[in-house]
Parts: sequence; C-alpha cells; structure tokens
Amino acid sequence: MAMPDKTAAMRVSVCYAGPAGVWLRELLMPAGATVRDVLHNSGFQAAFPGVDPMAHGVGVYGRLCNAETMLYDGARLEVYRSLRFDPKESRRRRAEHRRAKAAQAAKGGRVRPAGLL
Repeated sequence: MAMPDKTAAMRVSVCYAGPAGVWLRELLMPAGATVRDVLHNSGFQAAFPGVDPMAHGVGVYGRLCNAETMLYDGARLEVYRSLRFDPKESRRRRAEHRRAKAAQAAKGGRVRPAGLL
C-alpha cells in the first residue's frame, strides 16, 4: 500500500449530536491525518471540555474506528455519546401500549388513529 502524499489536503468533517443540538466542523487537513489529529484540530475539546470523545467511541459514517485510523477526503468523523434511554425498554413500552389499545378496542372503546402513540 502506498503512503499518502503528505502535501495533499483533504476535507473532513467532525460531528457530535449533543443534548443541546448538533455540532459540526469542516476542516482542511493534510492527507494521512488520523482521527486523533482531526479531533485535536477541530476544537472539540474547547467546545465540550467535559466530554472524552473516545469514551463511547468514534466512527466514520457509522463504522467504529480508533484514534490511529487514517481518514480520507470527504470523511465524516462522528463522536458518539451514551444513549439517553434503553432501546429495549422503549420497545417494551410501545408493545404494552399497543396491547392496551387493542384490549380497549376489543371492549368497544375509542380507537385512536394509527401513528398516534
């Protein structure tokens, strides 16, 4: 595999979906820049001083990677965070709601239109 030309530049973006909204930065980096380089130059630590970007992982277009992964032109580096809720619990609640709705309809009660959960 050929080494990347260090004089060439590539465009990468860094995004983080925080509780307050989406943070997105576009950067122009030298070819061969790693995840660590991009995170350092993006200003992520200044924007989110208490957040460790590697704690819940980072990825490029949804594929998990590590700090030494070399990025490519057009890559979108995503900084992940913990979930605010348990997906299994949410599915259980929706299923319970549907069962209750079906039981109410079977008794001749009011039926809500589909999509209103």
